[in-house]
Amino acid sequence: MTRSDLARRIHTASYLTGQFVLRSGRTATEYFDKYRFEGDPVLLDEIAQRMAPLVPAGTEVLAGLEMGGIPVVTALGRHTGLPCAFVRKQAKPYGTCRLAEGADVEGRRVLVVEDVVTSGGQIVLSTADLRGLGAQVAEALCVIDREQGGAGALAAEGIGLLSLLTAADLRAAAV
Repeated sequence: MTRSDLARRIHTASYLTGQFVLRSGRTATEYFDKYRFEGDPVLLDEIAQRMAPLVPAGTEVLAGLEMGGIPVVTALGRHTGLPCAFVRKQAKPYGTCRLAEGADVEGRRVLVVEDVVTSGGQIVLSTADLRGLGAQVAEALCVIDREQGGAGALAAEGIGLLSLLTAADLRAAAV
């Protein structure tokens, strides 16, 4: 399957039109429903296989962000063999009371994994939390970069954004 074939499959599975309020607070008329591609095990596996070569050399832990980054990071871990951490938006107040579950991140080079990036806000917040736990975070990897300022916001925090596809790739695949 080519990259454009994959973009077409993701577009077909997840592209919606209407009025959508994004996490950033922005309103959009087009929306990529990540749960539609994350909920398709065959498509998710193909996505993870294509993302694996984008993982920077030296990465020791893949950190998926709650909630959409969790299925992506789990599938990506299968293809890279790297351990995974599951990062909450806030530590749970019971059990282990941890912010990052799974693999230990302290002192390790961690790649933040997300599904769709718009403003980059959650990656910025979660990276600050991970760095507070002693993680070394220099990059984030996403399935779709909506190209709405996320890369710039992350760069301002010393985080490079890598993406499998962009919104432009998905629009081009729909033609």
